[in-house]
Amino acid sequence: MLARIGKKLIVFGISINITRELSVIVGIGIDLVECGRFLDWSAFKKQRIFTKKELEYADADNANAEKHLANFWAAREACLKALGTGFGDEIGFADVSVVHDDAGRPELLLAGGAKAALKELAGTNAIVHLSITDQDDYSAAIVIIEKE
Repeated sequence: MLARIGKKLIVFGISINITRELSVIVGIGIDLVECGRFLDWSAFKKQRIFTKKELEYADADNANAEKHLANFWAAREACLKALGTGFGDEIGFADVSVVHDDAGRPELLLAGGAKAALKELAGTNAIVHLSITDQDDYSAAIVIIEKE
């Protein structure tokens, strides 16, 4: 099966850039979380899990703060699934976070153990894609990791 998307051809899950660069999907992760689970979290627990920027972003939209936190949590979990790992001794909560570019598009910021796991999985030319959505009481995120 072939499909053309912009300047790329998609061939059975392998993305071939027309400029002859080859990239392969090496990790896919998805997560679904109920937004309400973050309503009763203490400030201490939130500060332990989320970065200062994530908390500021969520607090800026106080009416939907729990949805933003759920989005960030789902993105973290989807990332770890794509990496084939989990939180633990080698990867801490602060090693995976969500930032937004100037247009508001969410991106993953990897540090410490998560950055090392990404390098081991995909080398130094990894491309990490993130998509987040929420509807009513649920948030979902998908992460795709490509290796060039």
